[in-house]
Amino acid sequence: MELNIITPDQSIFSGQAHSVTVPGSAGSFEILKDHAPIISTLDDGKVIIRNNKDIEVIIIKGGVVEVLDNKITVLAEGVVTEEN
Repeated sequence: MELNIITPDQSIFSGQAHSVTVPGSAGSFEILKDHAPIISTLDDGKVIIRNNKDIEVIIIKGGVVEVLDNKITVLAEGVVTEEN
């Protein structure tokens, strides 16, 4: 699947993912290949990106996720960086 995570001022992640877990407003949920189309609001929390055995975690400050035709777009209000 193609994953893009963006904020109002920058692109945070762009690449392929086998599964993505997002912090939905009604609870975290996982997106796998051929997931049904969905648009959901997101709370502050972890976006967990899995590729084979590699796992990357990006902490976002709320936003929206759209899933359509194996393309996932996360529009985050901001991200928490290690420097903060």
